[in-house]
Amino acid sequence: MPNNAQPHVALLASPGMGHLIPIIELGKRMVSHHEFHVTIFFVASDHASITSLLKSPTPHNLDIVALPFVDISGLIEPNTHLVTKLLVIMRESLPSLRSLIAAMKIRPTALIVDLFGADAFEIAQEFGMLKYVFVTTNAWFLAVIFHSSSLDKQVILEGHVKGQKPLKIPGCKSLFFKDTLESLHDIDSVDESEFIGTKMTKSNGILINTWQDLESSTIEALRDNNYLGGLIKVPIYPIGPLVRQEGKQVLDKQVKQWLDKQPIESVIYVSFGSGGTLSAKQMTELAWGLEQSQRKFIWVVRPPSNNALGSYFTIGKPDGDGTPDYLPQGFFTRTKDIGLVIPMWAPQAQILSHPSVGGFLSHCGWNSTLESITNGVPMIAWPLYAEQKMNAAMLTEDFEIAVRPKVSTTEEIVGRGEIEGMVRMMMADKEGHAMKNIVKELKQNAEKALDKGGSSYNSLSQVAQDCLHHLQV
Repeated sequence: MPNNAQPHVALLASPGMGHLIPIIELGKRMVSHHEFHVTIFFVASDHASITSLLKSPTPHNLDIVALPFVDISGLIEPNTHLVTKLLVIMRESLPSLRSLIAAMKIRPTALIVDLFGADAFEIAQEFGMLKYVFVTTNAWFLAVIFHSSSLDKQVILEGHVKGQKPLKIPGCKSLFFKDTLESLHDIDSVDESEFIGTKMTKSNGILINTWQDLESSTIEALRDNNYLGGLIKVPIYPIGPLVRQEGKQVLDKQVKQWLDKQPIESVIYVSFGSGGTLSAKQMTELAWGLEQSQRKFIWVVRPPSNNALGSYFTIGKPDGDGTPDYLPQGFFTRTKDIGLVIPMWAPQAQILSHPSVGGFLSHCGWNSTLESITNGVPMIAWPLYAEQKMNAAMLTEDFEIAVRPKVSTTEEIVGRGEIEGMVRMMMADKEGHAMKNIVKELKQNAEKALDKGGSSYNSLSQVAQDCLHHLQV
C-alpha cells in the first residue's frame, strides 16, 4: 500500500501476453527507477504463459490485480474482428475497475492504459487522475493508426485495400499493401481505429515502447505539427525498449544442459509466440527445412491449426520415437543430434540471452522483436497477424537485421528449401554475419537509451515529474 507522499500509478492491460508483458515491465521500471507505487490491473486468463509470467518475482511496491473474467459472447458476433472484441472486453471490465480504484485508501495519481483500455479514462476523470496511453508496439504503428483515422474510409478501402496502393503517411515510411494491417480491410475496424485515435488525443501523453534512435524520423513526424503532430496534439514519450529481463527465472534443466553444450551463436531459436500456430502442411515444411539445414535448433512447437491465429489445441498422437503425428515421422530420431523440441511454451528471454543462440525464427510480435534486438540476435521474420507484417518490413528494410521468407504463390506456404536456405544464411553466411553485427550495435544503442540520461530514461522521467507535480497540486 502506498503512503500519502508516494506517487501511485495504476496500469491497465488488455488481454494477451503482448499487452501484459510491457505493462509489467513499465510498472517495474516506475518502481525501481522512480520510486513509485504501481498497481497493475489485467483481465483474468487461464493462459499457461500468463500464469507463468505472474509467478515471476516483482518489486515490493508493485501489485498485480486480476479483474474478473467477462463473458462477451452475447454482445458480439462470432466473427467479430479481434480489435472490436478487445474493446468490448475492456468496456465490460470498467465496473470492476471502478470499484477497485474507489476502494483504495490512496488512489492513483495517474492511470496508464494500453490502446484498448482508453474507455477507462472516464474513471481517471472521475477520480482526478492524469491519463496516459501506453502503445506497446512501435511508433510506425501509431503513425498508421492516426493517419488512417484521419482519412475517408472509402479512400482507404478503394485505394489501399482494393487498389493495393501504398498508404502514404506524412513524414513516415509508406505502408505497402502486402504489409498492411488486417483491421484496415474492414470498415468497422477502421471506425474502431478512429475511436482509439480520438481517445488518445484526450490523454496527457502517449508512451511508446520504442526509443528515439530506432525510429527517429517517425517519432519526429508524430511530434511535428506539419506532419502528424497536428492530429495527435499531446506529448509523445518513447520509453523503450521495455522487455522481459532474465530475472531469477531459470531455464529448464534439460534445455540449459543442451544449450550449454552448443558452440557460441550456433543455435537458431524457433518460436511463433504465445498465440501463433501454423497449418499442418506448413509445420511439415518447417520441420523438413530445419532438418535439412543441419544447423542446431530449439523449436517451441504448438499443434497445427488451419487458422494461423489459433492458440489452444490437443496434442497429436506420437509415433514410435515420440514424434507427434503433426511432425514428419521419425523427426525426433533424425534430429536428435542437432535439435531440441519444446512443447507449447518456453522462457524466451532466457533462451535468447544464452550465448549459444545466434538466430531467431520469429513471428515478429513487437515484444519478441525487442527481446531479440536487446539480446543482439538477428531474425528470420515470419509474421502471422496483427501488426507483425509491418514489424517484419521494418526489420528487413529499415534495420537490416532480418531476412523474410518467400511464400509460394501456388501453395501459399514457405517451402522446406526456402527455410533451409534462410537458416543456413542466417547461421553461416556473410549476410547473416553482417546482420549480427548490426543488431549488436542496436543492442548497445538500446542500452544507452535506457541508462540514466538516455533518451528513454529522460522521457519516462518527464512523465514521473508530471505525476509528482499533479500529486502536489
